Order: sequence, then structure tokens, then C-alpha cells
Amino acid sequence: MEENLKQQATTIIKIALFGPESTGKTTLAKQLSEHFETAWAPEYAREYLQQKWDTEQKSCEPEDLLPIAIGQVKTENEALLAANKYLFCDTTLMVTKVFSDMYYNFCDPAIDKAARKHKYDLFFLTDVDIPWEQDDLRDRPQNRTSTFETFRSALTENEKPFVILSGNRQQRFEKAVKILRDFEKAREMGFSSQDFIAIYNHGISPDKIQDHLAIFSKGIAKTILERPATKDDGILRPTPENYADYAAFFGQKRSNYKLKKFVPASGAASRMFKFLNEFLNDFNIEEETINAYINRKNATALAVFLVGLEKLPFYEEVSLTLQRNYSNFRSLNKDLRDYYFIKAMLSPYHFDFAAKPKGILNFHKYPTHIATSVEEHLNESCLYACDGKIAHLHFTVSPEHQKAFESIIQNVQGKIEKQHGNTIKVNFSYQDKATDTLAVDLENKPFRDDNGQLVFRPGGHGALIQNLNSLDADIIFIKNIDNVIQNHIEEIALYKKALAGIMIELQEMVFEYLKLIDSGKIGEKEIPELVEFSTKRLNMNVIEDFEKFTLENKLEFLRQLLDRPLRVCGMVKNEGEPGGGPFWVMDRKGNVSLQIVESTQVDLNNSAQAQILKNATHFNPVDLVCGLKNYKGQKFDLTQFVDKNSGFIVDKTKNGRALKAYELPGLWNGAMAKWITVFVQVPLITFNPVKTVNDLLKPAHQPQ
Repeated sequence: MEENLKQQATTIIKIALFGPESTGKTTLAKQLSEHFETAWAPEYAREYLQQKWDTEQKSCEPEDLLPIAIGQVKTENEALLAANKYLFCDTTLMVTKVFSDMYYNFCDPAIDKAARKHKYDLFFLTDVDIPWEQDDLRDRPQNRTSTFETFRSALTENEKPFVILSGNRQQRFEKAVKILRDFEKAREMGFSSQDFIAIYNHGISPDKIQDHLAIFSKGIAKTILERPATKDDGILRPTPENYADYAAFFGQKRSNYKLKKFVPASGAASRMFKFLNEFLNDFNIEEETINAYINRKNATALAVFLVGLEKLPFYEEVSLTLQRNYSNFRSLNKDLRDYYFIKAMLSPYHFDFAAKPKGILNFHKYPTHIATSVEEHLNESCLYACDGKIAHLHFTVSPEHQKAFESIIQNVQGKIEKQHGNTIKVNFSYQDKATDTLAVDLENKPFRDDNGQLVFRPGGHGALIQNLNSLDADIIFIKNIDNVIQNHIEEIALYKKALAGIMIELQEMVFEYLKLIDSGKIGEKEIPELVEFSTKRLNMNVIEDFEKFTLENKLEFLRQLLDRPLRVCGMVKNEGEPGGGPFWVMDRKGNVSLQIVESTQVDLNNSAQAQILKNATHFNPVDLVCGLKNYKGQKFDLTQFVDKNSGFIVDKTKNGRALKAYELPGLWNGAMAKWITVFVQVPLITFNPVKTVNDLLKPAHQPQ
């Protein structure tokens, strides 16, 4: 019996069509076999049961299942002889098993064993979103959704590689063809069927995987710094009067624009509490005092934290919890109280602060309440991301944390709207899984976890260019989730509005020149004016041979130079903070442009490059105002302005094993590399990030 249910060994790629009755399996098998010029194995049960119906007027009975299974295996094995590269199987023994379990609550052990054992390179699970069609053999038009879930569960429980096909028959066919082309590429790259499913479910193409693997092998070329951007050499420095004038100009213009504030907020606060986690991992309360640990490890950050403990915005909440849990908490010595306090902060069974996003942590203590950074961003949005009536705010979050954000917003939104006299509209997006990247080991081979599964990692904040690209707004304000302030919020808003005023002024000039170019009203006489504007006001590079161009080519060059998204970036004086800064950068063609560069992008082994980096006078606080539409009011496709040759290779670990990960060009680095870029100096008061928990002890985050 077992021999009659045995699959024939083969190198042919076998694709199984799998799903409930009347879901288009036969039609699709025929379509695919014709398209790929190969054979297909029909459903033996249909021939067998139709004959039984015609001769006996009887439907399927339990004793029919074994002959059907044997006939199906024989049909499939015979079809292999005529197959060319692919064999499309209209059904499998797993279908027989599922129907047997459903109809009779029993499956012949021989069928059950063979169904689980049979191998197919890929299953297409056909959805029930096409109409059910009556015939002599079909009898279950009801409960199609639950039947579909039964079929899905069978594949999942038996770890079969499957893709769901939905849509009409033509859509399914086209989708299947594309999947099979990608499947071929993945196999050629050495990936298994299960690997392909993991890649497919991330929405990543094999071509993209191949690109990422090539990056690991070749490395990423370091950025070539030409010189630092400094005052009057790439960085504007308005006077106090200029700031006020530009802010007022924005106030006059803002009602003409769709405004939105964009806040990347999906990252966890793990780095914020890193030194405290290190303390818990290395400290033994029974063997040494905390002071001895501080001296042994030179743990200055821990000392600062403990001195300022009572000033932290979450101090009372954690303390009250400890007092409820430990009746004698107040009588414990200080070392024990501090130790238990830190454990409660970070324990997954208590507050678990390090695993939560920064946005939902308590940041500021007011006389009447404790405010999160989300609340502070809502406050700010009313002051500058508002057209006078509605303030629009967009957070990028992790799906599992969205409800926490929504809960905070629901609790404070009404109060803030009443305070400012306008309405706040908030929406969210997630970092697209398709922007994840495949991790590799130290030999640049795909990294696998302890279960042999491929490991994917988020593509970094550069992936958020996709989120930004999906927003419908004329002007976007970008600011990090942790860069908020407890005091002087109106002053912060003034500088943000001033940046927007500068952006609008420059954009209006760009639009006017583009209109003149496209209307044919620019001649040789006006060309020098356009060149001066592009180079002096917008810091754009005009190639050396420009003067040799014909008028038509000059205009086309200038049109392409100006027809880009525009960003105005606030820059603060360099105070030694880690992170990116403004530089003049030379690309591979020798063109020089203004860019925000991270230190990791620079070849620090090159003394000249290291010196340029050291000579930087300003720092990037992530304070951007962006114009996302062209003069015709059409959205730019922001993905067309990314430097795809940039990015970051970072060293990480998983379960103690070293791996390498590729992070996409940073959102304000390579992802905006081909934008029109203008840098403007803003006061240091605009930069108040909370990189570690101790930053909450700084004056900007403390009550006055």
C-alpha cells in the first residue's frame, strides 16, 4: 500500500494547487501549464467520483478515499514524464486528507502519512473570493470562509511553503506567474522554498535581496567630504529680526498650504536605559555596594542618575508601586531601594521602560500632570503645523504600540485643542516590512537563527522615506520624537516657523523660474540670473561645461536642477554631541553638494577626511521643513531622489551570535541626497534630545 502512495523522485519543480472546492484550481493549473509549456496533473477524484455519480447516483463515501489517493499519486507520477521544468498539480493527498477529516472526522493512516510526507516546492492556496459554481460533485456552498481556514491550517501545521492567491482568475494567473519567476531567482540564489516564503511574506523581491548581499560583499563607499558647511559657506545665519520676519511671512502664507508634522516614533527606548541594564547585569547586591560598583566601573552615568532620581518624571509612579509591593520598602537601606527601583523600571513584569517606545514614556512633570513626548508634540503642532484651524500630526509607530499612542492622545487631545483653539488630526503609519533587509554572518552568508530561519532586520530610519512619500501635504515639518522641551515652547515654534518661511520664500522663487522655463520666456540674457540663484541661494552645482550648452540644453539642465523637493534644515552649533552634521560632499562624478553626514559614513583612517570631520562647526538636530510638491501641485516621488549607493553596514548580535545588517540610506542623509538643500543656523535651545534617561534631568526637561 505504501508503495502505491509513493511520489516519484524528480528534479522537476512541483507546484501544488490547494484549496476548497470551486476556487479555480483546475483553471489555474491549465493556465500555468500552457504559459510555461509543460504538463499538469488533473484531479483524479473528479474523474472517479463523476463516474460513480453517473453510474450509481452516489457521492463520495469513506471507502472511496484510498482508491482516489492511489489514483491521484499515479496520475501525478505519470504527468512527470511529460513535464518540462514545472509540473502543476491540480490537487494533492493533503486535499484528500482535509476533506476526509472534514466529512468523516477520520483519515486513513496511510493517506494521512503520505499526505504529510509528500513534497511540493510551492503550494498556491486558492482563496474563496470567487463565486461558487454548482456541479454534480460540489456540495458545500456554505461556510466557505471557515473551510478555507481549515485548508490554511493544514498547510501551516504541516509547515508547507504556501502563498495565498486571491482576486479574479486573470489576477490569480498573473500573480502566480510573477511569484514563480521570483521563486526561480530565489532557487538560483540557493534559497529553499521556506526561505522564499519568508522573503515573499516580507514583500522583498529576490532582486532586492541580491542587491543587499552584493552590498555586504563590496561594502559601501565612504562619503567624500570636501569641506565642512560653515556660516556663509553653506549655512545661513539670520539675525533675530530675520527670524521674526520669516516667521511672520509663514504666518501670512500658511493658510494656502496643507501642513503636517512628521514624527518618527517607532524606535524602542533601549539605548535610553542602556547603562542601567548594564548595571543590573553586572551588579550583585549581596557582594558589593552601589558606590563600589560606580568606582569599579567608573559608572558616572549611574551616579548622576541616582543623584537626580527624585527629579525624574516617573519617580513617584515607580516608588508608589514599590511601596505597594513591599510593605517595608521605605525602611530598606538606600542601596536596596535604588536597586529595586531600577529593577522595577526595566523588568518586563513591571514597567519595562527599555522595551517601550520613547513616545509613550513620561518626559515632563507639570504642576497638574505628567506629560509624555507625544503630548508635547501635539502642543507644538498647534503652534506651527496648523493652517489656523487644523493641526495635522503623523507618527510612525510599531503596530504593537499604536494603541498606547492612541490612548495617550485621546486623554490629552481635548485639553490641548481647547488651549490652542484649534483641532488636531493625528494619523499613523508603520515602517513597511518590505524595507527590511536580510542579515548576514561574518562571511556575508545569509544569517539564520537557531531554528534555521532567515533573519531580517528593519532597514533603519531611512526606510521612512516610503512613509513620507505616502503623505498628502505641501509642507512637512520633521522632528524626532525625543526632541521636545518643557519650557520656552513658543520660542521653539518661532524658529520652526522661520524655517518654514525661508522654505516658502525659496520655493516660490523656484516655482516662478520653472514656470518661466516651461513657458519659453527665458532666454540667454536671463540664464546668469538663474545660475546665480541656483548656486548662491540653493547651493546647487552647475557643471563646468554648462556655458558650452545650447540654450535649449541649458534650460533643460536648469529645469532638472530646480524641479526637486526642497528641504530647509535647522543646524545648531557643534557642542560635541554624537551624530551627523552639515558638509559639502563630492559625489563620484565630482559634483559638490550640501549633505547631512554621519561620522560612520566617513573614512576615519584617512587623516584628511578625519580632519574635515573634526573641523565641523555645526550639528544636525533633525529640524527639517520640507516642500514635497512641484509647481504644478503634483507630489514628487521621493524615492527618485535617494542616493541608493549610500547606507550603513552595522554590527549586531542575535542570541550571542555576531551578524551584520544593512541599513538603508538615512532619512535625512542618503534618502534626501538629491533634494534641494538649504542649511540655516538655529539656536541651541531648539535641540533638546533625550538620548539617555539622564537627559531628563537637564534644565530643558525640568520645571522652572
